[in-house]
Amino acid sequence: MQRLKDRSGLTYRALEERAARNGDVLARSTLSDILRRTSLPHPDVLAAFVRACGDEQRVGVWLDARDRIAAGIAAVPSVAPGSGPSTAAEQSGAEEAAAGPRRRSRGRALTLVASLMVPPLALGAWGLLPDGSEAPAASQAPAEGWVTIRPARTPDLCLTDGRDREGAYASAVAAQLPCARATVPRTYLEPAGDGLYRIQWHHPEEGKGCLTVMSTGPVKGMLEPWDDCSEATLFRVAAAADDGGGFRLRPVGSSRCIGIADDDTTVGAEAVEERCTDAADQRFLIRTG
Repeated sequence: MQRLKDRSGLTYRALEERAARNGDVLARSTLSDILRRTSLPHPDVLAAFVRACGDEQRVGVWLDARDRIAAGIAAVPSVAPGSGPSTAAEQSGAEEAAAGPRRRSRGRALTLVASLMVPPLALGAWGLLPDGSEAPAASQAPAEGWVTIRPARTPDLCLTDGRDREGAYASAVAAQLPCARATVPRTYLEPAGDGLYRIQWHHPEEGKGCLTVMSTGPVKGMLEPWDDCSEATLFRVAAAADDGGGFRLRPVGSSRCIGIADDDTTVGAEAVEERCTDAADQRFLIRTG
């Protein structure tokens, strides 16, 4: 984090002001405090800091790095203070999902100065190789190809072609519906490299569309299939850090996660982008199907 601040060339005051223009809260006193200590920053603070430094396209990568460090800290022996900083692991490759103008008509970079956040040995438990790439973890990779995506709490429901429950939008959005009735469209999880995926829907009449997080309008934050998959949202799919199982879906370029609206378990509840909480509604089962 210190290295990113240095590269930005901004003072604490300038970072605070830039964060405010982004709609974030990043008090300079808080930031100064964070950069002096070795504990992990809160995800919202980290995301605000990265955006203020001008690295907003890689917010999701920073947050993924924080999650993996947090998951490995408990197993790492303590290191005496003053043992010296670790080198930063850096690998380019993350993309920001652009919000394209066309909707469907049917209505590694890993940049982290780890010594400022955790003891150096934590990086070993975190699984980083010397060149900054991640060690393979095939057991934690989701199924690819034809799949069903199911909320972990309600595995009889699948994310599929639904409508917003307020009736404010005529086009399809992703909602949880009984899997037995959710045979159309079929869902295809397309790998895009570096742990990123597109979620495709294949409909016999509408053709292929890729799920995209809506940035404006009456269904802001919900997922709509777009014809142009090159402009659709890329998702980072990572195994949930807790014991509940399943995967977390995080839109690239966002500090948020995909969950179920209002933490609802009822049929028809929409999938929506929301603040990452590690809550049960943000875990999904991805099964070959």
